[in-house]
Amino acid sequence: MSDPKRGWFSRLTEGLTRSSKQMGEQIAQVFVAKAPLDQAKLDELEEMLIEADLGPHSAARITARFSAESFGKNVDDNDIREALSNAIGEELSAREGVFAPLSGPKPYVVLFIGVNGSGKTTTLGKIATDLKRQGAKVLIVAGDTFRAAAVEQLKVWADRAGADFIGRPTGSDAAGLAFDALQKARDEGYDVMLVDTAGRLQNKQGLMDELHKIIRVLKKLDPEAPHETLLVLDATVGRNALAQENIFGNQIGVSGIVMTKLDGTARGGVLVPVAQASDSPIKLIGVGEGVDDLQPFNARAFARSLVGLAEPVR
Repeated sequence: MSDPKRGWFSRLTEGLTRSSKQMGEQIAQVFVAKAPLDQAKLDELEEMLIEADLGPHSAARITARFSAESFGKNVDDNDIREALSNAIGEELSAREGVFAPLSGPKPYVVLFIGVNGSGKTTTLGKIATDLKRQGAKVLIVAGDTFRAAAVEQLKVWADRAGADFIGRPTGSDAAGLAFDALQKARDEGYDVMLVDTAGRLQNKQGLMDELHKIIRVLKKLDPEAPHETLLVLDATVGRNALAQENIFGNQIGVSGIVMTKLDGTARGGVLVPVAQASDSPIKLIGVGEGVDDLQPFNARAFARSLVGLAEPVR
């Protein structure tokens, strides 16, 4: 995606309002009396973080970092939020990744994977729109040949973005389509090729076999393809996102994670255990329906928004 635009922090903060409001209320309850920061309060804080879907392991590490902070006698709510933000930011800082399709080989092939309803198609469309804004020649491939609605939705995004589109009738071989699309992209000088895929996890092994086949045929034309495999996860499913990351990460291999719909949950903290459990970095996050509501992941900005803090003064 392009560099974060002015106002992205505001959109991120607004998108995480439900999460930050809940966390803020819990912080106030834990530290309401401004009593000494004893083990009982640290235990309460750790439990609060677990309830916010940060997960037990991350909650324990964040609480340990938090406990190492030096608080004065007049500690207030903002001091607590700053310390908590710093602890969460440190937990996530090593999990930032870069998505830069225009800096790689051409055509740069990006494979989008994830369960139906995770936001795959919308994420692909937003990325296509951003790339076209930058002047790239983009080919969108409707690899979810199982669902006609998915193909139609992707065609709408392609038209909106001004990107080229290739699809096949419902039930067609997705791997064959991917092969033909990459041949076209190579022959016609495309910069980026974005490939949507099916996500019917109830037929898990069949889906995984199909994804492996797509990857195999792409490699026949370009041994390095796909250059990026993005796993799209829906934050509103909470801890179930961890199970999805485990399934796709172990069976397919993932180069980066996109976390969508962070504005639709009061437990945006789920991003933390997903980031820690995955071998792949968080590359993009989404907090709304607009094209500019999908942006590169910034650990410090996310942590501040999650606890309800303003953008830091630069």
